[in-house]
Amino acid sequence: MTSVDYFERKLDEKRRLTIPAELRAEFAGGVVITRGFSNYLHVYPASVWDNDVEPALKGDILDEKTADLNVQFRMGKVVQALDDKQGRIVIEQHLLDYAGIDKNVSCVRAGKYWRLMKAN
Repeated sequence: MTSVDYFERKLDEKRRLTIPAELRAEFAGGVVITRGFSNYLHVYPASVWDNDVEPALKGDILDEKTADLNVQFRMGKVVQALDDKQGRIVIEQHLLDYAGIDKNVSCVRAGKYWRLMKAN
């Protein structure tokens, strides 16, 4: 089995991104899209969000770093399923604006999640 760690796509007119067939099983349980640390997006399989990100965001209620991370990743967070048999997800316009993405998207694996950014 070939491991896919990078792909490029064009969003369609409805802001849908087609996930390569080789990766669809990874996202079968759902997709979580958030702002990234900078001007890009994070795309998590729902299981990674639930098992890794959520526990990491729990911390001391008065810890400013934990609070800032919660704001960063929860502001504009979108949870969805692959929308059809073609394996597409819809990227909300406010997230595209945040990342400066218009139509061409580069997607690269960053460990257990994906970074989406404007393609050069």
